[in-house]
Amino acid sequence: MTTDDTTAHSATTAPDFATSAAPADVVRRQYLASAAGDLEALRATLAPDVEWTEMAGFPLAGTYRTPDGVTANVMEQLGKEWDDWTAHDDTYVVDGENVVVLARYTATNKATGKPIDVRVAHHFVVRGGRIVRFEQFVDTAKVRDAMTDGAEAGGGLPDRGPGKHQSPRAKSL
Repeated sequence: MTTDDTTAHSATTAPDFATSAAPADVVRRQYLASAAGDLEALRATLAPDVEWTEMAGFPLAGTYRTPDGVTANVMEQLGKEWDDWTAHDDTYVVDGENVVVLARYTATNKATGKPIDVRVAHHFVVRGGRIVRFEQFVDTAKVRDAMTDGAEAGGGLPDRGPGKHQSPRAKSL
């Protein structure tokens, strides 16, 4: 199901979408608030004891707690380093209180001018109409590459000249 599928999110057109406690509706309101830059509305989707985990290797890696902690340490920081940071939510998989969203991040890094367009997966746990847990899965190398100038980007194998790339194991063979 995608957010473009009218049957997938029939609640988004219902008058009670703004107050619905259905896990997918709560998560969708979080994405809409984030896209609009409405941090107050975003905080309203988060439980007071929320645990929000940005993936290891991501520039903002770590676990943040409280709605204010999440917005100050994640959303506000993204706004400082990126132009037009957007999470495009396109597919929802719902199992009870668990909501997995397949999405894309798009943005342009302010320091390098490099754009990103990277696939992500987000796992939310929603209880009592609030997000209590979030975990991000993303290709962190693509995000880091956009944040670094050409010579620093990549992190791949060292340049050994044409046709001379070897794994450490190849030396012992």
